[in-house]
Amino acid sequence: MPKFDANGVELYYEEAGEGKPLVLIHGLTANLRVFQEEVDYFQDNFRVITYDCRGHGRSDKPLSFTLNDHIEDVIALLDHLGIEKAHVLGVSMGSYIAQGVVLAHPDRVDKLVLVVSKSNGKTSSTMELFSRYADEIEGMDEQQQQKYLFKYMFHNLAAVEEWQEEAGLTEPDLTIVQQAAANKALEGFDFRSALPTVASPTLVISGTHDGLNPPKRGKELASLIADAVFVEFENSGHAPNVEERERFLEVVTDFLMA
Repeated sequence: MPKFDANGVELYYEEAGEGKPLVLIHGLTANLRVFQEEVDYFQDNFRVITYDCRGHGRSDKPLSFTLNDHIEDVIALLDHLGIEKAHVLGVSMGSYIAQGVVLAHPDRVDKLVLVVSKSNGKTSSTMELFSRYADEIEGMDEQQQQKYLFKYMFHNLAAVEEWQEEAGLTEPDLTIVQQAAANKALEGFDFRSALPTVASPTLVISGTHDGLNPPKRGKELASLIADAVFVEFENSGHAPNVEERERFLEVVTDFLMA
């Protein structure tokens, strides 16, 4: 199993294909397995690198870490692989990490793809959603709550449920304590004042029916980055890479290859 030491924490990673490096960063409580379709597709043109963020998957799970730790982990991964510069694609939590990387280390990012993103947050979007519908999910266990809230998160529920099964996400991958640590790392970030300095070509993708990070958050983010391209997926919620997979792969490929 390929692992490396990132600032005292062992991270698990995988890579496939050849060409310009493309790093894919997953969302909260997920792991690199969610990108299997993307890896299969992009490896024809890119050296695709996926990894389990700290606190997730097969990587170490410290009970206290920050968004900055996530950001520096990406740089440590690039250094470990001897990569000077890469395209970076992040989904949800992964997109916050990607923003942090391009802001802290602009010379390490070629093109930037931010999927179902936002530029700031007092807490994780997941915690915001749970709080918003607290009355409706009262008395349910955690899995029941998650499944119930899917209707506020996604549009193509059948596609998302199939994807979750294939990626092994139907059973909780993290303990309650580990989930709390992962959520806490996303508290209180705000990149808005720094985003106008981003020089990397940027694509921002949102899903019309996304109740976690709705399109208005994606539009705000895109408006802060010079010449950023904003694309809204009308038949998607919080997973356009799943809910409109073919269109997603085409849009991202066109952007990266242009």
